[in-house]
Amino acid sequence: MFTRLRIGAALAAGALAAGAASAQTAQTAATPGPADNPRVLCGQPIPEPRALPPPGSGPVVYQIALCFEAQGNTSLIDYQTYLYYIQLKASRPSEGVWVNWDESAQQTVHDDFQRLWNTKFLDNLWIDSKDYVFANGVIGKLITYNMEERQRVKIVDYVGSKKIETAKIDERLRAADALIRLDTFIDPALVRKVEGILREMLKEKGFQFAQVTHAIREMPGGPKLVHLTFNLDEGPVVKLRRIDFVGNEQVGDATLKRQMKEHKERSGLTDVAHLFGWFMSLLGGKNTYQEAKFDEDAGRVATYYRDHGYIRAVVGTPEIRVLEDSDDRKTRWVELRIPVTEGERYRIGTVEIAGNKVVGSDVLRPLFKLTPGNYYSEEKVRKGLEKAQEIYGAGGYFEFTGYPDLKPRDEPAREDALTPDALKPAPEAAGPPVVDVTLQMQEGEQYFVNRITFAGNTTTRDNVIRRELRLLENGVFNTEALKDSIRRINQLGYFKPLEGGKDVNVEKAPNTTNRVDVNLKVEEQNRNQLTFGAGVSEFEGFFGQLQFQTANFLGRGESLTLSLQAGSRAQNYSIGFTEPFLMDRNITGGLNVFRTDIRYIGQFTQRSTGVVGTLGFPLGRGFTRMFANYSYQQVRVTEISDLYQDPVVLQNNPYLADSLLIGQNGVRIISKITPSLVHNTVDNPIFPTTGKRFTASLDLAALGGNTHFYKPMLEAVQYWRQNARMSFGWRAQYEYIHAMGGTTQLPIFEKLFLGGEYSVRGFDMRMIGPQTENGVVLGGNKSLLFNLEELITIAGPVRLVLFYDAGQVQPGPELVRPPVFVPDGGETATIIKPGSSFQWRDFKTSTGAEIRFFMPVLNVPFRLIFAYNPQRDGVRNNQYLPQKAFQFRFAVGSTF
Repeated sequence: MFTRLRIGAALAAGALAAGAASAQTAQTAATPGPADNPRVLCGQPIPEPRALPPPGSGPVVYQIALCFEAQGNTSLIDYQTYLYYIQLKASRPSEGVWVNWDESAQQTVHDDFQRLWNTKFLDNLWIDSKDYVFANGVIGKLITYNMEERQRVKIVDYVGSKKIETAKIDERLRAADALIRLDTFIDPALVRKVEGILREMLKEKGFQFAQVTHAIREMPGGPKLVHLTFNLDEGPVVKLRRIDFVGNEQVGDATLKRQMKEHKERSGLTDVAHLFGWFMSLLGGKNTYQEAKFDEDAGRVATYYRDHGYIRAVVGTPEIRVLEDSDDRKTRWVELRIPVTEGERYRIGTVEIAGNKVVGSDVLRPLFKLTPGNYYSEEKVRKGLEKAQEIYGAGGYFEFTGYPDLKPRDEPAREDALTPDALKPAPEAAGPPVVDVTLQMQEGEQYFVNRITFAGNTTTRDNVIRRELRLLENGVFNTEALKDSIRRINQLGYFKPLEGGKDVNVEKAPNTTNRVDVNLKVEEQNRNQLTFGAGVSEFEGFFGQLQFQTANFLGRGESLTLSLQAGSRAQNYSIGFTEPFLMDRNITGGLNVFRTDIRYIGQFTQRSTGVVGTLGFPLGRGFTRMFANYSYQQVRVTEISDLYQDPVVLQNNPYLADSLLIGQNGVRIISKITPSLVHNTVDNPIFPTTGKRFTASLDLAALGGNTHFYKPMLEAVQYWRQNARMSFGWRAQYEYIHAMGGTTQLPIFEKLFLGGEYSVRGFDMRMIGPQTENGVVLGGNKSLLFNLEELITIAGPVRLVLFYDAGQVQPGPELVRPPVFVPDGGETATIIKPGSSFQWRDFKTSTGAEIRFFMPVLNVPFRLIFAYNPQRDGVRNNQYLPQKAFQFRFAVGSTF
């Protein structure tokens, strides 16, 4: 006979004492002997004691055992780990050490239970106490810790969905701190959380009726090892066939639908999007209902109402009406009914500004464009607050916020809202309702810069970054200067583009007031390149190159280029060095020595040797710089095509021989100075998304040499960021060249031409310009060029660029006789008089798409261009020989 003390998972604190009392009662009622002793404990024989406890002593703790019977007496966790949490100690008979089984020991057992259970290792736990009678009659206690461990995850997988990748699931779970890691215990609460996240991900893909369950399967190789599988049943994808607004009387459905960006009802465009996949989905195909994104669209609709005076407009919860399922049951077409409460349209009564102490009301009022009598517009308030934030931010008040306090005149004042008079219906008012607007300004405190630190610049020196900053330590924390500083750092191209909220950390300085610490986290880009290889482009043809180039030499921001390039059409050998901060001043200095050979197929070869010096300095503290270049070069024309040397051609074009330097030893020396003015706010030199660049320059070849001319150039470039993945850019360029001094005829290599990947992409190099009746390209003296680009980020450094190019070149007065043919796209060539002006019909156009991706080997974007040329006709031998309608070519760099 034996007594038993059991502690289970739901044991209360007093149960242990009750168990002990019952054990004592049992001992009193019956007197067990050694013959009644248990022989086995947790499957192991109980050894005979080497010594006996003192006769007449109370109960002692004889043996402590850890049992895992429910899992084959095998533990996943080392026994020593459990013994660490068990504070009860067994007696040591061989040493004569006996541990009494008293209230203190019983409390220790209770505490052991709590400690083991709190480890979260176990699914079940109970503690047994059995009696063991020694030969001298003393009672020994056999304490058994019975444990069943939780299941341990060995494999996790997600099955049943083709729309969600496992990598995306892991990324989402990691962000929500819900990732189930391998070799961890099953946590039912975490499993439920994962199921909820998976359901939300499926809903975002349009599977509003998706179900997610899980299955747990035992695995071989050990106890409690399981394979956890999440089963994703997508169900039908929910598509919008119709969107219907209910309750709108003043604003039509079509107008409200246009405000919705994430949800579009079915149309022909969305059907095409399904056929052409991702690319067309940029234009349409957003007719999948996504519950999580509906609030964004509802907000846009409500914002439209408030922007047009409906200050009480409310967009309600949508009703989804199921219309039908597709034949394959994979699509469920629904109608989305959206309730709208418009309310009255309010005009502006009075406009007041309150709370401003630093900036006067006379400065703030013009920012908001709110005129009494006009309809209220929240958009004007938002734009005004943005401008006000710029003003306050420039003064160090970076915590500035503002909001409109609207007081419609047709509702009682707030303090009188519960008075009897206020509860009476308001009298009918003539005309539309009026709202009084009070613009509340919460200025906050003025802050100063404590410290500016940098992280991540492993190569670039701190001073290279710091000299681009327009923010100074101990100065006012000017948020506008911080924005300009970020743009200037991005323009360097040394680092991956900084993002304001992610890479720029502004924190209040500890142990001080009204001061902030600014930390810029940068990530170095490899701007030091030692490259060798081969490639192909229209300009160089097939080429091989060996080049060392760095835009950040030794981390000091200096540029060094050593280049040797040889190809079938072009050879280039150069060495150049640029110091952006000459003598630690914001002055750019550079020197480049070069030798260049360019073979224009079917025309001539141009060989140039020279040196170019550059000096630049800023105008003010903005993004405008003045440059002055001096260039001295010797240019030789060789390998002139037989077509150019045809006696008939030379006879009919008396200036052509001079242009080709025939009879002049084929050499011209050009010494010129080029002042230029550049304003550049483009955010990134490789993959621009926003900003503008305006350039005005004048080549003045009059300082020595034997060729004198002047050539002004005007160029404007601008980019707009449309969203996170799309930007639109354009360029307009005008050039003009005219001989002067003793030069009567400009050499052909100084004439103006268009065509090629850097101007009109679908045309061959130098193919746009005046030609003779024999097809000899002569060049002109003025050109006009336009480029449009839609830049779409596909993934990482890969972009899809949709483009449209248009350009023309007109002849100059030196081509007086004979007449010159300029193609105009008609049935016959038009004889153009010298000095012709630009004509719409003379534009040559090209449109198409290109894939542009960054090549680390070349350190420039690599381009695959597919072009179609709508206006392309040319003249040769009095017959039309048009440029190819379709053109495919490789290139490097960018068009503008």
